[in-house]
Amino acid sequence: MFAQHGIPHAKGTLFINPFKAHQFAKEHGFPLCIKPDVSGFSRGSHFPINNFRELWKAALWVKVWWPNSVVEEYLLGSNYRVLATDKEMVSVIRRYPPFVLGNGRDSIDKLIDDENATRKQMNLFPTMYPIAKSATTVSYLAKSGLTLQSVPADGEQVYTFNRVALAPGGIVEVIDQSTIPEANRQLFLQVINAFDAKLFGVDVIFEKGIETDYREQKCIFLEVNSRPYTRMHSFPRYGKEENLDAFYAEMDSLMIKDADTF
Repeated sequence: MFAQHGIPHAKGTLFINPFKAHQFAKEHGFPLCIKPDVSGFSRGSHFPINNFRELWKAALWVKVWWPNSVVEEYLLGSNYRVLATDKEMVSVIRRYPPFVLGNGRDSIDKLIDDENATRKQMNLFPTMYPIAKSATTVSYLAKSGLTLQSVPADGEQVYTFNRVALAPGGIVEVIDQSTIPEANRQLFLQVINAFDAKLFGVDVIFEKGIETDYREQKCIFLEVNSRPYTRMHSFPRYGKEENLDAFYAEMDSLMIKDADTF
């Protein structure tokens, strides 16, 4: 659908045999992402993949989740969820993997505790989750030569995981829509109309950011969600909290076929 309607997207293909993923890499290059063709929340995903050694490791491990797998182009940039109807962009959030900001004094362990306390004080739970100090966190920090006892420099941003999902402690920032170019607005409406939908949560990555015209940067649309988790738009860690009551009232007033089933 993205290709049919001229919407920027990641080239990709399904594979069962890892040799097909290898061939895709030879044709399209790196970096890549490999994930199971099932489930969600980035579970079973491997990214970024930067060489054939990492490709083969991911292509085999992904089979733990599902025999059918996906290999696709990967873009390092800013990750957004855009809540849109066929008439307007309702809310835009940027999503970050869990991170803490160093102050030159405290360890990562202490910074995580302080960040979780701040989230609790802001009443972000249970929409957001605390940043974990699990074996996965320790392993991820070790890749950068860090431990929970490391002391980051003042203002240094230290990621504790590589996924933007809420469950591992991902962070949400509301984006001021006045900063978004008209060309980008029209692109999101084009997505909604292409699917003949009334509402979508659109996942997209911009290399430079959503504040820059998409024609002046690399941009890939990842997916559209017909039942997006709208609650996270109202409980941001950063940015101005938005009141979406009018939007919810409009959605509730729609007459949807099979609404009693779906």
